[in-house]
Amino acid sequence: MNTVVRVSDVVTRFGENLVHDHVSLSVKEGEIYGLMGGSGSGKSTLLREMIMLQKPESGHISVFGHDLQNLSRRQAAWLRQKWGVLFQAGALYSSLTVAENVAITLKEYSGLPASVIDEIVRMKIRMVGLPDHAASLYPAQLSGGMVKRASLARALARDPRLLFLDEPTSGLDPIGAEAFDTLILELRDMLQLTVVMVTHDLDSIWTIVDRLAVLGDRKVIAEGSLQQVLHEQHPVIRKFFYGERGRLRSRHGK
Repeated sequence: MNTVVRVSDVVTRFGENLVHDHVSLSVKEGEIYGLMGGSGSGKSTLLREMIMLQKPESGHISVFGHDLQNLSRRQAAWLRQKWGVLFQAGALYSSLTVAENVAITLKEYSGLPASVIDEIVRMKIRMVGLPDHAASLYPAQLSGGMVKRASLARALARDPRLLFLDEPTSGLDPIGAEAFDTLILELRDMLQLTVVMVTHDLDSIWTIVDRLAVLGDRKVIAEGSLQQVLHEQHPVIRKFFYGERGRLRSRHGK
């Protein structure tokens, strides 16, 4: 199985604050890969480095075999077309309708006729489970779940091979979160995507994540399948899975 994202010995520092201390992990083609850890562990920072919104102090990150630290501007623009991003708050433009938000990158980069772009936009909106009339709505008129789906439609607009999701179920009720997890799983299978997902949601970890990395103490303290991670004895992992709100607490009588 090919490696789509490889992080090697990444060090990240904000002033005197060391966030990542030689972090390494790898994401395989076709999997849903979770990035998990406590607040301040550097999950979203690492995702931002993967999508070239910031640079680590040292180390290397490669996506589709391309070292992000050694790209020309043209190469970087080409590589960005290979992935889509769903930010935690959706990051939709409030002054644009859903359809206009989804169409932005198509209009800017594709060179397609307006009629073709309109058809692609309608298809993407349906693909994420939104009704047709949602296309003409503004973000302020959407529920939290609809904002997530509209943002996902925009992330999928250019048929990416790789999807980055930052806390995709945050702010959703349990029913909405479960529905969104199911949607991600269906889209992964239908579109043959590779998905990297930052999450605190234990239900997502249990139900749709194939492998995960747990960040703690500025490092990757565990990486692998859920069952492999559960065998680790690190205190962060014990708190996540065996703590007051962990699924395994009641099972083990702790």
